[in-house]
Amino acid sequence: MSWTIEFLRQRFEVMPAIRWTPEPQEPPLFPDRAPASAAVLIPLVQRDEGLTVLLTQRTAHLNDHAGQISFPGGRTEPHDDGPVATALRETEEEVGLSRAHVRVLGSLPMYQTATNFQVIPVVAVVQPPFELKPDDFEVAEVFEVPLAFLMDPANHQEKFIQTPGGPRRYFAMPYSAPNSPGKEYFIWGATAAMLRNLYNFLSAPL
Repeated sequence: MSWTIEFLRQRFEVMPAIRWTPEPQEPPLFPDRAPASAAVLIPLVQRDEGLTVLLTQRTAHLNDHAGQISFPGGRTEPHDDGPVATALRETEEEVGLSRAHVRVLGSLPMYQTATNFQVIPVVAVVQPPFELKPDDFEVAEVFEVPLAFLMDPANHQEKFIQTPGGPRRYFAMPYSAPNSPGKEYFIWGATAAMLRNLYNFLSAPL
């Protein structure tokens, strides 16, 4: 399949007509924690060699999802005018990507994480050249992965882990950076599930 901007734009234009099944929500790890609204940006960067997905690795000292790979994004603030505003604001704050380079295509269904965040993933095209200024407190690293790699089901690993509440299922998409031998990014959990939802949506028949 050809993962082009035009293809993605056409899919989002006819999204209501596409029948597909999102990944199941994650069972809550903290049932007593009140749900929190959030939004993330799935930034598809236009590169000469094809679209890539911009991701971040969170710093190790954060309270939620420390050290994990994620999309830029975060909690909805009272002054945010919807999930798109949240995703764009949080992306500017986390990685310094100006919204002037971002063109929103659409949003995927809400995904509830194990930590009770109700996340709206906002899919957008990012036009280079752009400058990034990551927030050192929240972001340990910013990197890009080819969209074609992430949309290949052969790279979607289904895994299970035993917890006190029983077995938990999750997806993982380990990615070895071609320019850094031995460096592997372990994309898993909510980030991998939202990428799976993007794949399920884009690959569903009309």
